[in-house]
Amino acid sequence: MDACGRVLAESVYARLASPPFDKSPFDGYAFRGEDTASASPENPVTLTITEEIPAGSAPTKPVTAGTCAKILTGAPMPEGANTTIGYERVQFTAETVTFLSPFAAGSNVVRAGEDITAGSLLAERGEVLTPAHIGVLASQGFTRVNVYKKPVIGVISTGSELVRPGEELKKGQIYNSSLFAIGSFLRSWGAELGCLDMVGDDPDVIASALGGALEKCDCVLTTGGASVGDYDFDVAAAEKLGAEVVLRNVRMKPGGAMIASVKDGKLILGLSGNPASALLALLMVGMPHIKALCGRRDLQWAETTAALSEPFGKKSPQFRYLRGRVFPENGRVMFRPNEGQGNGSLMSFCDCNAIALIPAGSPPQPAGTELKIFVLK
Repeated sequence: MDACGRVLAESVYARLASPPFDKSPFDGYAFRGEDTASASPENPVTLTITEEIPAGSAPTKPVTAGTCAKILTGAPMPEGANTTIGYERVQFTAETVTFLSPFAAGSNVVRAGEDITAGSLLAERGEVLTPAHIGVLASQGFTRVNVYKKPVIGVISTGSELVRPGEELKKGQIYNSSLFAIGSFLRSWGAELGCLDMVGDDPDVIASALGGALEKCDCVLTTGGASVGDYDFDVAAAEKLGAEVVLRNVRMKPGGAMIASVKDGKLILGLSGNPASALLALLMVGMPHIKALCGRRDLQWAETTAALSEPFGKKSPQFRYLRGRVFPENGRVMFRPNEGQGNGSLMSFCDCNAIALIPAGSPPQPAGTELKIFVLK
């Protein structure tokens, strides 16, 4: 049970066929289909019951010409029998069963290995184990599987205007939303949170917080300070820390203000202070690295195409990502942008199951335009 939701660290193969034997799909009788070939209302065929086989028991007698076995759902088929029939389709007594029509050999039998064949792949390394996987593993007798250790990710929000929820909100201050939205996404992908910290706009303080987080975390994300304003100190903090800046800004909107640096092989990803921008940058740029740290195979969002359900009136000099929903309509996959596509609109993520991409250099897009879609799941 503890493995559900964890990332499998080894490919797992079936130990045995499932079901392990041919069995009956319902309560009724097991017999040889050829014995009923001539059965009709005018020419009934009667077979003698030799034994009763409940589920969990093994047959003790073979079925031969002129005989049958009473069998319960899930019980193993007796030797010689090649088909079954339910009680309601025959006439029976305690000792006999009478057929008024023929039944073909090979029908109404759940075959050994019908669900799983011995040696077949059950789940691949890097898969997230679902409740269905747990049931399959249990059906094979597994009690333990190896999973990846959850990576520890730190999140640090910079900004002297930020206040934690629950604290007194003074003039000029705002409650910190990015810290908790990002932390929740990280948990949903399988990471543990090493810290959820807030620091003011001071490069020395930021560098100190980063250094402390890197000591206990496999990766650190920051929000705020990634742009070029007077109080944007991500680069200065990275340099004070001795980290190598490897990326500065991405041609995307929102979320293009971004800084990536590396210290002792660990990534520090600086995201925008605007909540929606930070989340988009995390989803479209940072997510593959986080999922890779988790050991997952699905590093990218599933892609498809969809038609805009309504016009989008803005030009897109840079790659533009729209938050919205995909839905079927008249045989087509449609995409409807959510209200509020601004840099700070967290509400636009609340009813969002997909992100649409408008290519850089695009004019306003009319309704019906086909766009690349990233499906969030």
